[in-house]
Amino acid sequence: MSRRHSFYARPLLAAVAAVTVLAGTAAAAPSDGSPGRYTATSAALDDTYYQDALGKTGAELKSALNTIISDQTKLSYSQVWDALKATDEDPANSSNVVLLYTGRSQSKNDNGGNSGDWNREHVWAKSHGDFGTATGPGTDVHHLRPTDVQVNSTRGNKDFDNGGSELGNAPGNFTDGDSFEPRDEVKGDVARMILYMAVRYEGHDSFADLEPNDQVNNGSTPKMGRLSVLKQWSQEDPPDTFEKRRNDVIFDRFQHNRNPFIDHPEWVGAIW
Repeated sequence: MSRRHSFYARPLLAAVAAVTVLAGTAAAAPSDGSPGRYTATSAALDDTYYQDALGKTGAELKSALNTIISDQTKLSYSQVWDALKATDEDPANSSNVVLLYTGRSQSKNDNGGNSGDWNREHVWAKSHGDFGTATGPGTDVHHLRPTDVQVNSTRGNKDFDNGGSELGNAPGNFTDGDSFEPRDEVKGDVARMILYMAVRYEGHDSFADLEPNDQVNNGSTPKMGRLSVLKQWSQEDPPDTFEKRRNDVIFDRFQHNRNPFIDHPEWVGAIW
């Protein structure tokens, strides 16, 4: 829990929804991935997509999930712009996207590099493993999110941890010299994106083996921390409707793979 403030509590309905999805009772989604609907029930995914991972734990589970989610369509960095306009669409305004750290709803057309624009944030910092924007980890939309240009710059390539001073232009986010703490509403989202990357990229395809560790200030090594904090964030901030819909849209329309920690949050503890 944050050292300065109480952790944001998800509404009861969100918690019930998470339990419902895990129990396999969520409604099937239409093919267009409309907001607030789901591609398939948890049970259906377990019978098909995740069947080779069931019953496994630890390194065996991690290896099985790597095989499953590595079967994907890869995007170019320019294609990421269009993907994010769909994956992060504001459910209340289809002309806008919701920015990760600020929570601001902003026009899809305001993407760019100028102050006030939104751009493409690599949640697993691209310098941690030196993969840049090359097709692969550099363009994987499971960890790319729309963010305010200035907030993106402030986060830079810092690891994730609790602590620091609050950002004036993004209340609820905190930073210091070696770490960044996102707002409570997306702490779990950030954790599950980092852990997805650690499972998906295991040193194959000429890219570095990405792994979480329990430290910060990892520099250019292919590590991201702080693992103990990320595990806590994932537990305290379970997947919500927006995150689940995003996983579905990526699966249905773009990469055709899933973030398993959104479908099965309990697998975080089963691996780490």
